[in-house]
Amino acid sequence: MTVTPDAPSSPLSLSEQAYSAIQDKLIMLDIPPMSPIDEVGLVSSLGVGRTPVREALKRLEVDRLVVSYARRGTFATAVDITDLAYISEIRVQLEPLAARRAADATGAEARAELRELADATEALDVPTLTRDELMRWDLRVHRSIYRAAGNPHLEDTLVRYDNLATRIFCLFLDRMPDFVSHVEEHAGLLRTIADGDGDAAARRARQHVQGFEKAIRAVI
Repeated sequence: MTVTPDAPSSPLSLSEQAYSAIQDKLIMLDIPPMSPIDEVGLVSSLGVGRTPVREALKRLEVDRLVVSYARRGTFATAVDITDLAYISEIRVQLEPLAARRAADATGAEARAELRELADATEALDVPTLTRDELMRWDLRVHRSIYRAAGNPHLEDTLVRYDNLATRIFCLFLDRMPDFVSHVEEHAGLLRTIADGDGDAAARRARQHVQGFEKAIRAVI
């Protein structure tokens, strides 16, 4: 089964295209942590001008995915394991909130979409998937829940911290012995939200974040 990201709902500006593409490279570690950002190479590979790339990099600096130094240039930020506790501290509060809101506010059509995503998640042959496919599926599930919560400010915040958590995930995934149960948790969370059980959805989301931090700490 090929795992692909959700298609954008409307055409993106050149700046948005550059932002999404560079963000993806940073999250998936295609641009390694602490490596210099090659603006000329990005302009060439993305087929956009320098202005969209520079605008994208300014946004990515706010997202803590890149950092700029005077007279030195722009670099991908380090993946610092000490940040795991800080990121988890925020996610363990906000992920349950998003799950609860999604369960309480989602309409019939959105519930059906979440159930379909749960079905597709359960159908994954996890051991055969590449690292990138696993990570992109993880991102897709989380973003679907954030979007279903119906609060764009909460969604933006959670996407930012989930991106940072995913970089840590990518770095240590090869050492983790059991990713199947992590995927199964996604399916259960999606179904609980689709069933409209806010309390259970919040509880599952909290356990998911706590389990992620525990799994990472077990292999470092």
